[in-house]
Amino acid sequence: MLAPMKGATAAALSVLEREIDAPGTGLDRLRLVPTPFVPEVRLHLAEDAIVWWARMEAAAGHALPPPYWASVWAGGQALARHLLDHPELVAGRRVLDLAAGSGLVAIAAAVSGAARVVANDIDPYAVAAVTINARVNQVDVDTTGDDLLDQAGAEADLVVAGDVFYSRALAERVLPFLQRAAAGGAEVLVGDPDRGHLPEDRLTVLADYPVPTTEPSVDSSLRQVLVLRPV
Repeated sequence: MLAPMKGATAAALSVLEREIDAPGTGLDRLRLVPTPFVPEVRLHLAEDAIVWWARMEAAAGHALPPPYWASVWAGGQALARHLLDHPELVAGRRVLDLAAGSGLVAIAAAVSGAARVVANDIDPYAVAAVTINARVNQVDVDTTGDDLLDQAGAEADLVVAGDVFYSRALAERVLPFLQRAAAGGAEVLVGDPDRGHLPEDRLTVLADYPVPTTEPSVDSSLRQVLVLRPV
C-alpha cells in the first residue's frame, strides 16, 4: 500500500471483507468469478450490482457511490487482455491504473511482470476492492484514492485507463492528464468500447477485441473494444 488505510477506505475494506465471508447466493451477493475475457484473473463481482447497491445503501442508511467496481467493464477487459498478451509492454515497468475500479487492469499488469503497479480510484470501495482482488490473485498492487487528474504528470512508465470516456465532464479532465503523462515520457494505453466521449482524433488505434459483456444497455453479448494511445 502507499500508506496504511485510513477512514473511508479502511471502513470500506471491512465492509467488503464481511460481504465476501457472508453466506448466501442471491443477486445481492458478491461472488469470486473468472473474468469473462480474461479468465486468468478472478474478481469479486456482484451478481447484480444494482441489487447489491440497494441492499448496501439500505443497511448503511445513506447514499453510497455507484459500485462500478462490482461489475467488469468491456474497456478494462480489453486492456487487461492486451497486457497479458503483450507482457513486453509491462515487464519491469512502473504502471499506473487510472480509475481502476475492480483492479482488473492493475492485476493484469502485475501478472505480466510490472516492477510496481499503483491502482488509482477516488471511490473508497473501489480501492478496497482492488486490495481484495489483488490478494486473491496473489499479486502486489499498491493503491491510492487521491484525485490525480490535475497533477502535472504521472510517476509511471506506463499509464493504463479502461472505460474512462463515459461522460463529457470526465473526458475533459482525463484526456489532458493522459496527454501530460505521455509528454512526460510515459506510455499511455486506453481501452474504450465507444462510450460516446472518446476523442478519436487525438488517439490512435493499436488493437481491437470482441469482448463479452452483460451490460444492460447493450443488445449484443459481444462488444467491440479498441485499445488506443494518444497521438
